[in-house]
Amino acid sequence: MFLRRRRVRIETERMTLRLPQHTDYRAWAALRAQSRDFLTPWEPTWAPDHLSRRAFTNRVYWAQRAETQGTALPLFLIRREDQVLLGAITVDNIRRGPAQAGTIGYWIGQPHARQGYMAEALRAVIHHCFTVLDLSRLESACLPENAASRALLEKCGYKYEGVAQSYLQINGRWRNHVLYANLRGDRRGRTDIGRG
Repeated sequence: MFLRRRRVRIETERMTLRLPQHTDYRAWAALRAQSRDFLTPWEPTWAPDHLSRRAFTNRVYWAQRAETQGTALPLFLIRREDQVLLGAITVDNIRRGPAQAGTIGYWIGQPHARQGYMAEALRAVIHHCFTVLDLSRLESACLPENAASRALLEKCGYKYEGVAQSYLQINGRWRNHVLYANLRGDRRGRTDIGRG
């Protein structure tokens, strides 16, 4: 008998983290459009159809496939009290075998920034990755001048590991990124020497 696997839901104090659904399109497109100027300095250039329903539908199907195959875990942050979409967090590039690692990226809508939502979500996703997905290493990268993202990573247990040259195209240019990692059972102590 075929049993449908239950989709991942992570509950935090104020939010439910879950896969995107087709019914999220309007809220997602509105939040992304409203937050465009806030997000574009930190993200790859948006495709011309970035906010289209078709692009979002493809995103939903990719999220479902990736979660089922265990290659990624793309989650929307939904505030429980009013079901408002706040942003998203994705564990991507999940590697098994000797690595047991993944890469975490995230974004938050401008109206919801600096209210502790992403720290709450990131801590919950880190816990899920280490305890449920049995990953050993989580990696994240951000632009050196993204002080808010760097502070968030450090607050959530990440340690600075170095700089990757021309790591990603951000806002149309190849940009260096600072690399951070969070290790299950980390015993490295402070490694914030890259600050400044």
